[in-house]
Amino acid sequence: MSSVDLSVKLPNLTLKNPILLASGTVGYGQEIAEFTDLNKIGGVVTKSLSLKPRKGNAPQRIVETPTGMLNAIGLANVGVEEYLKSKVGFFKNYDTALICNVAASSPEEYLECVRLLDSEERIDGFEINVSCPNVKDGGLEFGNNPALVSKITNLTRGATSKFLAIKLSPNVARISEFARIAKEEGADAVSAINTLVGTAFDIYSRRPKIKNVTGGLSGPAIRPVALAKVLEIRKNADIPIIGIGGISVWQDVIEFMIAGASAVQLGTINFVNPGSAINFLDNLTEYCLTQKINSLSELTGSFTL
Repeated sequence: MSSVDLSVKLPNLTLKNPILLASGTVGYGQEIAEFTDLNKIGGVVTKSLSLKPRKGNAPQRIVETPTGMLNAIGLANVGVEEYLKSKVGFFKNYDTALICNVAASSPEEYLECVRLLDSEERIDGFEINVSCPNVKDGGLEFGNNPALVSKITNLTRGATSKFLAIKLSPNVARISEFARIAKEEGADAVSAINTLVGTAFDIYSRRPKIKNVTGGLSGPAIRPVALAKVLEIRKNADIPIIGIGGISVWQDVIEFMIAGASAVQLGTINFVNPGSAINFLDNLTEYCLTQKINSLSELTGSFTL
C-alpha cells in the first residue's frame, strides 16, 4: 500500500485525491462511468444545472482548434427538477464527491437552484458558474461584475452549508479581485479558470464556424493562462483554488498545485482519453515517492519566486 497521502481537505469537503472531472465534459456523470472508475477519483462536477430545462445554442456548437477546442453549448441541461428525479440517484452507488455546477439568469435563480438541490443528501457541494462566455442572459455579464458576484455568492452561501465554490472568468483584468469577493461573501473555494473567449472562421464561406460566433476556448492552449491566473489568486487572495485549464498529462496537475491549486479539474482531455484521471493517480503517487513527499497537498502553493 502506498504511503503517500493524496487526500485534499477543503472547507466543508474532503476529497480522496485532487482529481475532479470538470463541468460540461462528463455530462451528469453516468456518461463517463463506463470508461473510468468513478470510485477512484476525487469527484465529479456535473454539467451546469438551471432552474428550468435549457436547449442551449443552435449548432454548430463545437469546433476543434490547434491544441484545443471551442464550444458554445449554451448550458443545455434537463433542469433541476429532472436532475433530482432521474440523474442524481446514479451516484448513490459511488463513493466519490458529487458537486453540482449551477448556472442561472438572475441572482434569485441561483438561490432557488441551490435551495432545491441542497435538500438532496447525496450532493456534496456546489460550483456556482458566474462566468460562462456562451450565453446571452447572465454569463460574463455576471462574472465581470464585482457587485453581482458578491450578491450571488452571498445568496447561495445563505442557501447551503455544503461546500461552495465560485467558478471565475479569466476574461477580466484582475481575477484575484473576484476571488477576494468570493472569500468575503463566504465561498469555500474558487474554481479557476473558466474558458477564454475565442472564435474561428471558415475561409471560404467567411462565416463563423460556430453558430454563436464566439465560444469558450479550452484545452492545452490555455494552460499557461490558467496557471498565471491561479498564481495571481494564490498571491493575492486567501481562498482555496480548484485549478482548471488545459490539463492533459499528470505533470500538469503538479504544476497547477505548485502554482497554488489545492485540487484540479480535468476537462477537454476527457474527450480525448476518458481514462486519464485514473492514469494520473499512479503517476502522482510515484512522483511523491521519488520526491520524498508524504502528502500531495504539500505541493500547494510551493512555488519559489
